[in-house]
Amino acid sequence: MTFFQLMRRNACRKRFRATLLMFSVGIAFLIYALTASFLGGSQGAAGAGDNLLGVFNKSGRGLPLPFAYLNRIAADGDVAAVAYTARMRGFVEVEKNVVMTSAVDPRSIAAANGDELGLTSALIAALEEGRDRVLVGRALAEAQGWSVGQRISVTSQLIKADGSRDWSFVIAGIFEGANASTDTYFMLARYDTINAARARDKDTVDAFVVRPRQGVSPGVLAARIDALFANSAAQTRTQSEKQFLEAFLRQFADVGLIVSLVVSAAFVTILMITLNTMLFAVRERSFEIGVMKVLGFSQGRIMTLVLGETLFIFAAGGAGGLLLARLATLLIGPEFGLAFSLSVLLKSVAILAGLGLLTGLLPALNAMRLPIVNAFRSR
Repeated sequence: MTFFQLMRRNACRKRFRATLLMFSVGIAFLIYALTASFLGGSQGAAGAGDNLLGVFNKSGRGLPLPFAYLNRIAADGDVAAVAYTARMRGFVEVEKNVVMTSAVDPRSIAAANGDELGLTSALIAALEEGRDRVLVGRALAEAQGWSVGQRISVTSQLIKADGSRDWSFVIAGIFEGANASTDTYFMLARYDTINAARARDKDTVDAFVVRPRQGVSPGVLAARIDALFANSAAQTRTQSEKQFLEAFLRQFADVGLIVSLVVSAAFVTILMITLNTMLFAVRERSFEIGVMKVLGFSQGRIMTLVLGETLFIFAAGGAGGLLLARLATLLIGPEFGLAFSLSVLLKSVAILAGLGLLTGLLPALNAMRLPIVNAFRSR
């Protein structure tokens, strides 16, 4: 029997107890992975950054900005690219099935934000083929069951000049996003088509997307853009993508603090449960540990054996929890903004190893220091 087999059999000698421990560890890491994935997806920890700026109306993000601001922003020498977008909220078939559409200029959005959204030259060309063409994000296409070439109808809050609220589009392509954390639960339509057909707010946009030149401080450029329109009727507020997402979530609650408290409570609970169980398990096996010492097992090997048992339980349970979290992000991630990134996995593994070692340290020290005479007296 190898050392690993001995460790595994000791950990599972009482299968029901071991299963409950693994289940508890799995639940704790499922909670952690889902909450960390939510933060990663919603706050843009993995995808959003400071290298892309959004210019919004200072009085409220839902209020429009004049299209004429475009040239003044683009005239700044520190601006590498600038695009604009008009948001159109609507639904498909039933009101609960909400779909968001961003009306953009294909070439401008590709220059400013094409890498993050995964907009290839082929997709941009497909969008330009017709005025009713749209590009659909992968998450939205999978959720709705849409495919390229399909004609769809969106009932929007944006009213057409003829009084209708129904907008018909043909799917010209599907964009993937740069990585798993990129939001692709929306469509890209042509601004000229939406602007020409809508009944109000013509020649206005909801936001400008600005990419600073390499080496330019985004904060300095943001302040300079806002200064351009400080005395205008529609003043602006320029923020990085990450700043905007974090500020948006803080309107409801300090999500990061809530998540930290929930995760900490789960880990402290599982730490106490596992520690108490392992201490009891070592006391149960006092005679066995004494026999192992008589047979020549060193104190270091005894300690390693007990630590290995604890790590095995954490590894088995944690792997199950992380696997469930990964499956959950694949199934419901796009709708709830979950992004199970590599950083979430690496942090989970680090926490798993740390908790396993911390939990097993005291039982392992007790087993290592147990005198052989005392061990035999426990028989």
